[in-house]
Amino acid sequence: MTARRRVLPVVLALAAVVGVLAWALLRGPAPQRYSATWFDVFDTVTTVQGYAASEAEWAQQAQALHADLVRLHRLFDIYNHYDGIVNLYDVNAGAARSPLEIDELLYDFLGFALQQARDTGGACNVAAGAVLRLWHDARESGVLPDAAALRTAAGHCDPGDVLLRDGTVSFADPALRLDVGAVAKGYAVDRAAQWAESRGLGCALLNVGGSVRAIGQKPDGTAWTAGVENPWPDENGEYHLADIVAAAELRDKTTLVISGDYQRYTVINGVSYHHLIDLATLQPARYYSSVAVLGVSSAAADAYSTALFCLPPDESRALAEAAPGLEALWMLPDGTTFETDGWAQYAHWTAP
Repeated sequence: MTARRRVLPVVLALAAVVGVLAWALLRGPAPQRYSATWFDVFDTVTTVQGYAASEAEWAQQAQALHADLVRLHRLFDIYNHYDGIVNLYDVNAGAARSPLEIDELLYDFLGFALQQARDTGGACNVAAGAVLRLWHDARESGVLPDAAALRTAAGHCDPGDVLLRDGTVSFADPALRLDVGAVAKGYAVDRAAQWAESRGLGCALLNVGGSVRAIGQKPDGTAWTAGVENPWPDENGEYHLADIVAAAELRDKTTLVISGDYQRYTVINGVSYHHLIDLATLQPARYYSSVAVLGVSSAAADAYSTALFCLPPDESRALAEAAPGLEALWMLPDGTTFETDGWAQYAHWTAP
């Protein structure tokens, strides 16, 4: 072999090394994993974990994400007024007197929420605030709502009485009240994630009180995963929510939402009363311990997790199977389960 021929492979090898180094420099440092936790949005624990090139970049993204969630929380709050905005507290207080002009975001949200009431046959009904407020007060006071008061309130829950016209909202029924607890978190998760993506956040997992949404995939190319909590109490009535009974794969822009009887409840006279009210019986639904929903929209999954929880099994399964892009897992109080046919494509059982 001549000297020229011996030099050629060395030159090619050096060129390859230089090329790799240049590519690495152009890409920048390998992204690192970060997380943040907040307690001031939607009266729940909010966490976000993700990858960024630097701590400063992550801090900027997390700060903007938190600000968006705070804005959405205040806009959808039915219990408090905030200066400078017309929110759902103001809508409940004044929409029966005259049409109120509202923010475009709130207008779109109400349109979506009313559509979910129609799509679920009223099983998830944001116009049912008159009934849900009585149960909210019962959980706060420890005194069960009066049956006659519940029946009276049920007569003021028609979503058709919420009128959206030209950027305004009004109530045709003066006694109607909105309660958006079944859809607000999921809608907020979708919007906040979309805004974060537009700012360049490409890899994160957002969890607002059990409404979980993936942004992109991990740097190694794998999907995010989210766990389904064990909804069944032990023999002492204690919950072990850290025990994960199923793991769900969340691809980019997919979501997992869980509704369970263990999430918000109070015990009155030895009986547990949770927040998921069956509007057919006007009592907490007793069909399931938990319902988990996978889908491509956190907002829709949030609404459907409530609706599926509040319907008997045959009706619940039929509703889930008729909903496009949605899979569900039902966990019954006796420890048995059933699921939609496509659930196993995204999730699998795991030992607690």
